[in-house]
Amino acid sequence: MSAIEVLKERYPGAVTFKFGDSATLSAAHVSRVRSGRKVATCGALRDFENGEPLPSVGRRDIVLAWDGSPELVIETVEVVQCSFEEVTEAMALAEGENNDLEGWRNDHRAFFKRTGGFSPEMQVVWERFALIEDLSQKG
Repeated sequence: MSAIEVLKERYPGAVTFKFGDSATLSAAHVSRVRSGRKVATCGALRDFENGEPLPSVGRRDIVLAWDGSPELVIETVEVVQCSFEEVTEAMALAEGENNDLEGWRNDHRAFFKRTGGFSPEMQVVWERFALIEDLSQKG
């Protein structure tokens, strides 16, 4: 049984996903979660409409490294669906990537352009989570 299959038995209903759109960005986000700096993330609603289940409060998910190996288990504690422009500074800062809302907007505007298109009115799904298990400490 693979490590992911074992984790899915331990965390029924868990979805696996990767942060970002590159190995470098993914590793940086995993590191921020491990350090406690990153406690939230967001994605374009359109990406969930392609089959990935929307986050839901109480669900535990498995964060994968870019190579597909399991890194972390997180639990969703809050979900907000809103337009890109409605993301608040508090929401942006919880993602742990920028020092202010404008920096978050600049980085996420570029990310969404790279991954399917950007509009200020586009719907995003913002998720606050808690770190449940750091899988790097296993072995």
